[in-house]
Amino acid sequence: MKITKLTPKQDVLWRIYLTFALMGFIGILIMGRIASIQYFEGSQLREKAEQEHIALKDVKAPRGNILADDGSLLATSLPYFKVHWDTKVVPRDTFDKYVDTLATCLATYVYTDKTPGLCRQELINARDSSRRYHPILPNVSYILLQKIKEFPIFSMGDRLKSGLIVEQMAKRQYPFKMLAHRTIGYSRVVQTANGPDTLSVGLERSFDNVLAGEQGKQYMQRLSKDLWVPVDDISKIEPRAGQDIVTTIDVNIQDVTERALLESLQQYEGEHGCAIVMDVKTGAIKAIANIGFNKERTEFWENYNYAVGERTEPGSTFKLASIMALMEDGYVKPTDTVNLEEGRHTFYNETMEDASYHGLRLTTVGKAFEISSNVGIAKLTHKYYNKSKEGQSQFIQRLSDMVLTQSTNVDIDGEREPYIKDPNNSDWSGITIPWMSIGYESELTPLQMLTFYSAVANGGQMMKPQIVTEIRSYGSVVKKIPPKVVKRRIASEATIQAATDMLKRVVASPKGTAHSIYTPRYAIAGKTGTAIMNYKAHKQKGEAKRYRGSFAGFFPADNPAYACVVVITNPRTGFYGGRVAAPVFRKIADYCYSLSLGSHKALNADEAVYTDATLPRLPVGQKEDLNYIMKELNLPFADSSATPWAVGMIRNDSINLRSRNVQKDVVPNVVGMGLKDALFLLENNRLRVRVLGVGKVKSQSVPAGRSIQSVQTITLVLG
Repeated sequence: MKITKLTPKQDVLWRIYLTFALMGFIGILIMGRIASIQYFEGSQLREKAEQEHIALKDVKAPRGNILADDGSLLATSLPYFKVHWDTKVVPRDTFDKYVDTLATCLATYVYTDKTPGLCRQELINARDSSRRYHPILPNVSYILLQKIKEFPIFSMGDRLKSGLIVEQMAKRQYPFKMLAHRTIGYSRVVQTANGPDTLSVGLERSFDNVLAGEQGKQYMQRLSKDLWVPVDDISKIEPRAGQDIVTTIDVNIQDVTERALLESLQQYEGEHGCAIVMDVKTGAIKAIANIGFNKERTEFWENYNYAVGERTEPGSTFKLASIMALMEDGYVKPTDTVNLEEGRHTFYNETMEDASYHGLRLTTVGKAFEISSNVGIAKLTHKYYNKSKEGQSQFIQRLSDMVLTQSTNVDIDGEREPYIKDPNNSDWSGITIPWMSIGYESELTPLQMLTFYSAVANGGQMMKPQIVTEIRSYGSVVKKIPPKVVKRRIASEATIQAATDMLKRVVASPKGTAHSIYTPRYAIAGKTGTAIMNYKAHKQKGEAKRYRGSFAGFFPADNPAYACVVVITNPRTGFYGGRVAAPVFRKIADYCYSLSLGSHKALNADEAVYTDATLPRLPVGQKEDLNYIMKELNLPFADSSATPWAVGMIRNDSINLRSRNVQKDVVPNVVGMGLKDALFLLENNRLRVRVLGVGKVKSQSVPAGRSIQSVQTITLVLG
């Protein structure tokens, strides 16, 4: 047989035809398989894929609480539930049988603004469209959730039987609303260019590792690309709840501090401000308020922690450190003399002036401090420290000895390091010492300045500012955080005593810059501060002056309990620390001092209610209610009251109902009342009420008989 030999061209063509034939055959097989999957096996494969798309996902732990010093909740996480329904789980015949009843239940308990007919149609539409994640309600309470689980279809069992998808969520709540908002802080998930991230500030950030707890693990099933739902019948690792932290914040002092600060900002049109109250013996921060304009400058808000994070030139409050350095080195005494030159002196080519004309020349160092003479303090520091490199270094060393060159390391993130110039650096000049001595050419945060003043109040012992005292788990103390001594003595006893006396004169002396807040009830020691924020631009470019007014001090000065600093930035009127900041200090001090006195006899207070073993202790309340109780219990009583409100008094084995006077625009005495009556009286007098504890009213934060000038907040302690 003769074999025909293919030409090279024919051989190539044959190979091409064979390749195309094979490719065509493979293509037909692929198309056939696609058709088979799509039209015959698709539903089974999709169901299998869904069953296999299960993964172990993180479950957030309940976040711990943040508590005030008395245990009041400042921040807590309340659970709520998102409820959806997988319509494909329930068989069609079961759905048809119970859809009417389910629609009626939803209209009755969930969608009260919808008819059963509308609910029924929505359920049918969801079922017909095979929705795997049909929303029932996005925010469901635990009580309502239990009711929903009793509805037809939803009561058939877990998600794989009923289709009911329940996801537990948590919402951070703040019972005292905006009180200490920036200090408490927040922790929330935000979307960034790199995906979701956690943004947190304040205590929520600093103690996140304590509050966050430990995440659990939950098996989740994927219903779509980005939708995962819990699989109820597969075990999970339970999350471990976060621990609680107990802060040093006193809600009553915090409230007074915030209101006083806000009033000053509004009155003098300040840009922002802060105020801090500290226990001088322990360093415990009892209040920390930060208030500034929002971005739109339409209202004030706690939008930044100025007390901790804003480092500025402190102004004349820094003069205390300068005068203490001079006294500690033995250069001056308060009784020594200094020439104020009527408040004007030139250092090299720079002229310094006192804030206001006083006409004084030769006067005492104490008097110069009392009237806050820039010239007097600057001339003294220039004379003793600015003649040599060694002298300059000695001044900075004294500031370091007073711990003014270090951060406080408070347990709130964001503290700025103090800025104190170094004589060896290039930014040091001949005028650095005189200007630094009066509060320029250096920068401190308000908290750092307060810590220094608190140390003076505490006899020279500096305490670390403390904001958290305990860590608790389920009510039990896990860790106590004791007060911490930073330095046993920042200066000698003689210097501390002399400095305290000078600070007292600033307030007590008629010529003192803070005499406007003098009170004969108790002694205040403090120092005003007024810094020109743009003094260089004002001198060089003629810019209008922008001020920062402040006041730092402590009280009662004879036995200090609290130190406080107030800073008002860029007020449009008032300007000076003695005018814009000192009155805020006085309001806070008045309140704290009244607390230290214990109970007071109120203007309309009643005598004590005496009881014996045979007579019940009577609550205070409406006379009509008390009369009814006496008659029902068949108790001997006499009604001598002439007002709608009465209090029971024991007299000769009988109960006498006496009048309890309630006057308009005067804080009533609600001690002894039930909460319902107390709320009625107080809220009718335009008072905002906060309640701590359970039972009858044991005490009230605002004494009875005080005039109600504006909307106030009063705290009731029950027991």
